[in-house]
Amino acid sequence: MNSRERLLAAVNHQEPDRVPLDMGGNQTGIHREAYRKVLDFYGIEEEIQIMDVVQQLAAPSEKVLRLFSIDTRYVRPGMFLPLPELKQVKPGRWGFTDGFGVTWAMPGEKPGEGLYCDIVDHPLAAIEYEDLDRYDWPDGGDAAPFKGLRDYARRLFEETNYALVSGITGVVFEICWYMRGFERFYMDMLEQPRYVEKLLDHTLQYWMDFHEAFLAEVGEYLQVVCVGDDLAMQSGPLFSPALYKKFVKPRQKALYQFIHKKTKAKVWYHSCGAVKTLLPEIIDNGADILNPVQIGAKDMDPEKLKKEYGDKVVFWGGGIDTQKTLPQGTPEEVRQQVCQLMDIFKPGGGYVFNTVHNIQADVPGRNIHALWEAAKEFAPYANRERIE
Repeated sequence: MNSRERLLAAVNHQEPDRVPLDMGGNQTGIHREAYRKVLDFYGIEEEIQIMDVVQQLAAPSEKVLRLFSIDTRYVRPGMFLPLPELKQVKPGRWGFTDGFGVTWAMPGEKPGEGLYCDIVDHPLAAIEYEDLDRYDWPDGGDAAPFKGLRDYARRLFEETNYALVSGITGVVFEICWYMRGFERFYMDMLEQPRYVEKLLDHTLQYWMDFHEAFLAEVGEYLQVVCVGDDLAMQSGPLFSPALYKKFVKPRQKALYQFIHKKTKAKVWYHSCGAVKTLLPEIIDNGADILNPVQIGAKDMDPEKLKKEYGDKVVFWGGGIDTQKTLPQGTPEEVRQQVCQLMDIFKPGGGYVFNTVHNIQADVPGRNIHALWEAAKEFAPYANRERIE
């Protein structure tokens, strides 16, 4: 099989020749400092390109993607636009303000010294309900992020055999607390439900308009469309299932069903944490794929997930624990865990290999090498040779 055939088989719950390998886009990717260690380990000389300013994720080069036998290539909105320039937004803080008015910044005496950005200003913190409609909302149909994407996607589709995946979009819920403030937004669910509904309706409309334009450009070429909202922490959902069903689920479902109408691509859903309680709802919304499969969180036992949901959703990630094993383990411990998790997730298809979210700055180069060598070793199904 080629990469596209391989991934399509896996996401349709069939066993391909081997498990497809993914290195991530704006989610489940690799931090610039970890990527620097990859280049040093392999003796590769190249300039590191940043794809995500907030998370400081590197855009892996074609050389590195081929080195690790990666089956996916990303078609990311905005990938041909200049990155936001980091300016001093507060003493010792360098950042930028995004299209929703949220200001992100990292610490340091000069730009680029920090490891990632945090939110330092919530633009709706003091905005009343009556003023929400008058806020300067961004236009989801703005063509700027899609500049050059159609030609790029068509070339990849026609001239290569890689599986094409979008960058993450459709962040209906999280953007609300980015704008309002984490604590305030959750209090609003109980104290000002109409505020929450109005805010969610605005973010939903933005992403509806966005996907109308985005999928008109590249929907025919994509195999996977990535959306996401973090709904959980490591011990369970961030809020009650009842509140999720009341506020968030109807908007997510409306968006994911809209995407399904516009493209044949599968819908890939990202949420960190212990999402098992909400997984039936996520699947009902129209999500075909779950990422990053945080195996160390409560009730996220890989064997139980595979047994209960392996025929209902594709697991994309979950290939190595990035909190403990990958940064702190030995190369052999990395190899053993990849082997163990491959054995759990791969039977019957429905699995795409990647890590449990981003490879962070503290991961040794030797462990990243061990990770991808093990992935290539254990990806083939029975009686099939190791990838070279």
